[in-house]
Amino acid sequence: MHVHIVAVAGTGMGALAGLLSQMGHRVTGSDIAFYPPMGPALEHWGIQCMPGFDPAHLDTEPDLVVIGNMCRRDNPEAVAAFERGLRVTHIAGALRELVLAGSSPLVIAGTHGKTTTTALAAFLLDAAGRMPGFLIGGIPIDFGTSARPLPSLPSSLPIAAGLQRQRPFVIEGDEYDTAFFEKTAKFLHYGAEVAVITSIEHDHIDIYPDFVKYLDAFAQFIAGIPETGLIVARAADPHVVELVLRHGRAAVAWYALQGEPTHGQSPHWLAAPLPSNSEGTSFDLYAGGVYAGRYISHLAGDYNIGNAIAALAAVAQGYGVPLGDLRVALPRFRGVMRRQQLLGTPGGVAVIDDFAHHPTAVSMTLRGLRERFRNGKLVAVFEPRSATACRKIHQEAYAEAFAAADTILLAPIGRTNVPADDRLDLARLVAELRKLGKDAAEYPSVTEIVSELLSRVVSGDAIVVMSNGDFGGIHKLLLDALENRAA
Repeated sequence: MHVHIVAVAGTGMGALAGLLSQMGHRVTGSDIAFYPPMGPALEHWGIQCMPGFDPAHLDTEPDLVVIGNMCRRDNPEAVAAFERGLRVTHIAGALRELVLAGSSPLVIAGTHGKTTTTALAAFLLDAAGRMPGFLIGGIPIDFGTSARPLPSLPSSLPIAAGLQRQRPFVIEGDEYDTAFFEKTAKFLHYGAEVAVITSIEHDHIDIYPDFVKYLDAFAQFIAGIPETGLIVARAADPHVVELVLRHGRAAVAWYALQGEPTHGQSPHWLAAPLPSNSEGTSFDLYAGGVYAGRYISHLAGDYNIGNAIAALAAVAQGYGVPLGDLRVALPRFRGVMRRQQLLGTPGGVAVIDDFAHHPTAVSMTLRGLRERFRNGKLVAVFEPRSATACRKIHQEAYAEAFAAADTILLAPIGRTNVPADDRLDLARLVAELRKLGKDAAEYPSVTEIVSELLSRVVSGDAIVVMSNGDFGGIHKLLLDALENRAA
């Protein structure tokens, strides 16, 4: 089948393209730009990449056109696809039709931690010989690809309750909408049998203008998990607890870290964190109130311990994998590109790339890295680029989010279409950070940020660059500048 993907270079759409290509389909795709890491990955997968949006890209009359959710109604290729009567769907529809049949989907949902938890669950299942398929909104370092199809011959796997599941397909459950022609959350289409819900906090305000609508998407997702399924839910999140208790039909496995509030729920999976260091974190795990051993993860921060517990619980309780196998596998997981990814240490300065953009994610990332890099300055370089980050809805929260950083450098807002009265006020944010004793400033360009960093950092310091976009190629510019300085 010839599948053409409009707006192919996003993390999710690019992963779909790679997956379909591996399944033997001919895949072409168009987009305005092909930035790393997804651009090079598409080339590696053999995807024919077409720059720009042009009806001529459809002259070969593909069997199926998949339209990304960043496309508007006036997108030239989308308009042409409908006018020519081509078969059209969105990413969730393509996955449901072409990928998920014959599998038992494990869907990882939540405002934060989806990508890392999805990658870890897939890694653990793979290490245990369960041969999962997966689709992840990022590129796991261990797999080197964001998507992999199921083997051609699915098998049944016994679980503790005596039920049977097909081979697992692990998928990142995005609550963002599907496409302009069907405004429903992606994760509602995946038919989850086992689900993880890591957190619920208002996000994607361009799609969910108020929190009630955001909560409703998760309520529908929870209600759709069958009675024979399993919900792995974070007991420390009050919104997760409320929605699971109100709408859930499946069995629930609560998880938490020791000392967290659990809102009246007794955790089936409990981790007691131990002191972390530059190598990562470790924790004692209790399953059903019974000590299950000491576990080691190379990911930094307590929130990554939470991600690890969620993945362990889903794989062990949902698919019957022995905990002993998972305990051995966990330390081998190396993480995901753009999630606390160490790009290099030129001149002794650690340069880290991270996707964090919501204030909670910024805070969790910086706290985790503060534990990992204790001896030097921790410098945060932040580009507000997402629809949520560019708006003032989290103005106060951002000031607190940078608490673990010593120095904060702010780039210009990445979206020009946000009304002035709704826009994040960077000057105010700088003033608030300075009142908190932080060294903070805003800069008009990537070039000036790199120049400023060179004048500030020394060996032993760590720079974390946070953006959900390319950030003007700052990563390579910074690495090259630091290397030249060291030379």
